[in-house]
Amino acid sequence: MAQNIPMLSSGEGGLSRYLDEIRRFPMLEPQEEYMLAKRYKEHDDPRAAERLVTSHLRLVAKIAMGYRGYGLPISEVVSEGNVGLMQAVKRFEPDKGFRLATYAMWWIKAAIQEYILRSWSLVKMGTTANQKRLFFNLRRLKGKIQALDEGDLRPEHVTQIATKLGVSEEEVVSMNRRLAGDASLNAPIRAEADSGGEWQDWLVDESDSQEAVFARQEELDQRRKLLGDAMDVLNERERRIFEARRLSEDPITLEDLSSEFGVSRERVRQIEVRAFEKVQKAVKRGARELEQPAAQLADQR
Repeated sequence: MAQNIPMLSSGEGGLSRYLDEIRRFPMLEPQEEYMLAKRYKEHDDPRAAERLVTSHLRLVAKIAMGYRGYGLPISEVVSEGNVGLMQAVKRFEPDKGFRLATYAMWWIKAAIQEYILRSWSLVKMGTTANQKRLFFNLRRLKGKIQALDEGDLRPEHVTQIATKLGVSEEEVVSMNRRLAGDASLNAPIRAEADSGGEWQDWLVDESDSQEAVFARQEELDQRRKLLGDAMDVLNERERRIFEARRLSEDPITLEDLSSEFGVSRERVRQIEVRAFEKVQKAVKRGARELEQPAAQLADQR
């Protein structure tokens, strides 16, 4: 899938050339994107996958630029984002009604953030979504409350940040100290170079990829929000029936609901179908609104 993606060399000149190259790949119209995604999913067509990837390289570059402040080579950040894009293309479900850009944004960000986490610390920065949010937002929040860039945070600043991001105060203090600088993985465990090996010899991580965990959680949160917002279009009776029949782990029978509302089972079934159609339309409308920022990102030069 990746063989025709332009190579990004290090240095600002290399970045400019890369951006010029990826602008050559045209954006896809919705129907064209849908057909290519179906062709790849059903027939594993590599040419379809390639067009899906190359048409979204500008989106990756735009997102990657937002992570330049971590002092890592931009060429590597973009490359990691491209890996996330390819993972998104492999997992994309075109029949769910979302555009690829909306779905791919989470995978691109996850791949880049996983790379940054790997590069910044000799152990995992954290495995929960809140801990990752702390890592990627601590500097911004410190600037907002005019906290010191160096040294420990003041107690009131620790409390503000912990409350804002939903983490413990201990996690805020620990993360702030880590961001001040990490020890080398190649440093010897003991002062004598030949007594005990290096720290990296003792590091083992058998957990799931943080990239996959992060992307799954982001996608799940987004779907929940879309569904929650969409259900506002239902009246009280429609909402009760929809939740009881479609969202409950133990769905209530049509007969029980017909007794509750004093209508026939057929009438309950009709209300359920109508409520589902209304929610489905509202979800798609919400998804289209989400796609607009993603499309704007991808289309910026």
